[in-house]
Amino acid sequence: MMDEVSVWTDGACSGNPGPGGWGAVLSFGDHLKEIFGGEALTTNNRMELTAAIAALEALKRPCRVHLHTDSNYLRAGITSWIASWKQNGWRTAGRKPVKNAGLWQRLDAIAARHKIEWHWVKGHGDDIMNRRADALARQGIKSLLGHEPIDACPG
Repeated sequence: MMDEVSVWTDGACSGNPGPGGWGAVLSFGDHLKEIFGGEALTTNNRMELTAAIAALEALKRPCRVHLHTDSNYLRAGITSWIASWKQNGWRTAGRKPVKNAGLWQRLDAIAARHKIEWHWVKGHGDDIMNRRADALARQGIKSLLGHEPIDACPG
């Protein structure tokens, strides 16, 4: 029997590319864990991927995970596109290198450890945990800049 964990992730970027942040909320029973971080020069998509990777890497053992994201890029990439990318040697259908291949490979490796259901949620909608993940992503940017990001583009 695997433990069941719910996760909400988000990424943000102040400029795209620019300073970026990622955040995640992990919920297990009565326990909540919040994590966040940032990078000085990155993209929103990289931060979305990093949030999911960090959240899954925070789990100490294999779990059944309900991962919620407002990123179609993340959800479609991991549930649909990745199989073709791997089959094509990390190249797109147009034979171009997959963007963020290193992050996709990390995500693929850590995701294989868990049983994950990927859920899409509307960004900045009614999902309070998604809004909290967004606030953590913005906190990741703030930790780099020393102030609130002015033009953060949400994921």
